[in-house]
Amino acid sequence: MKKENGDEKLKLKRKEYESELRRLQGELCHLQEWVKAKGLRMVIVFEGRDGAGKGGTIRAITERVSPRVFRVTALPAPSDREKSELYIQRYMEHFPAAGEIVIFDRSWYNRAGVEYVMGFCTKQQRDHFLEVCPKAEKYAVDAGIILIKYWLEVGNDEQKRRFEARIKDPLRQWKLSPVDLPSRSRWYDYSKARDLMLKSTDTEFAPWHILASTAFRTFSVSFPIRRHRERK
Repeated sequence: MKKENGDEKLKLKRKEYESELRRLQGELCHLQEWVKAKGLRMVIVFEGRDGAGKGGTIRAITERVSPRVFRVTALPAPSDREKSELYIQRYMEHFPAAGEIVIFDRSWYNRAGVEYVMGFCTKQQRDHFLEVCPKAEKYAVDAGIILIKYWLEVGNDEQKRRFEARIKDPLRQWKLSPVDLPSRSRWYDYSKARDLMLKSTDTEFAPWHILASTAFRTFSVSFPIRRHRERK
């Protein structure tokens, strides 16, 4: 498990941030050409508390790249048919072919987080998921998938501030889901679920990268992606 530049002192001023962001977006354009040329398959998972900034980070990453290479997947609640399938089945349907990068805006890790905390699955189902998840990810990695997992962290007070901003701003109200506000009262339940999930699924072949909720996050996101490219 790796913490990527969580120090608040790394925040940049607006102009510095935009300049650095543009440079890093240029690196992502090189990354997509590398993935295409090598016929690679990459899966990037973004998890974190509601209001941690997953959507904004993903937008910054995908703003200047080709949608033919980068594809964002954010699945809705499962249908009755999907509930009868293997849990991870509906996610694997979106896994990349050669020359593609798929970004999951939330993923199969819902089972260990929101589904368990909000009562959508049982403790037995959650525990079974935590047991088999590393095995499923090992299978994917052994088959050639490059799997990069991020946890975006946000503090209690900052989450509260962001939720209040969404409530007051009509242009942000669409970001509120039915479970967002009830989840505020279960902060510590989410903390326990997060800690157990990270402990159970942080592996050598698919480690978690922990990112602080700062304006410098996009710079942090680039580090593990670049390391994969350099190793190849």
